[in-house]
Amino acid sequence: MAKKRKKNNLKWIKETLELKSDHHWESPPEHKIFVAGRGAVRFNVPHDWFFEPQENSFKFRDKKPPNDDCALEVSYNHLPPRDDWSFFPLKHTLKKIMEDDSRDVIERSEVFTLKRQTAKIVWCQIKFIDTQDEPREAFSRTCIAIGSNIQCLITFDYWVDQAEGLIPVWDEVLRSLTLGLYIRDPRTGLAFPD
Repeated sequence: MAKKRKKNNLKWIKETLELKSDHHWESPPEHKIFVAGRGAVRFNVPHDWFFEPQENSFKFRDKKPPNDDCALEVSYNHLPPRDDWSFFPLKHTLKKIMEDDSRDVIERSEVFTLKRQTAKIVWCQIKFIDTQDEPREAFSRTCIAIGSNIQCLITFDYWVDQAEGLIPVWDEVLRSLTLGLYIRDPRTGLAFPD
């Protein structure tokens, strides 16, 4: 198992740890498990996607740039302790973010809500015209989730003509999204809420 650690100068170093024979890491076939902040955020991604740590986020691409066709990016924040974040207006907040999008938006979906035992998740999609090279229709999905005093933001941009193959990636990310289930020993994968 590879683990990346941040150094003070924002460089990442890779450290490889041997998993114990009785480890508890499980993911669907052809996927790997992404864990940030010892378990602050965790979800499954395709096993062969290219990983790029950013200064304040983590980015996955289907191929190494510049040959990539999509980008999945996640960031997260620790929220101040509070008895119940479930009343935070996530749906309204996401709707406002999507309305303020500066791209050439031609279509907006409704805001979808997923409820989990320990998290509230909302997401929305826009369709826009990407004009970086030649005009081409693209989708952008945005998810905001709050749970266990963690707030995360996930975005996923991909071409409309590749949606059929990429929507299952988004579905698996949201299905497997777990917040605040901390891993004490990455070699075992045992998780305990802090």
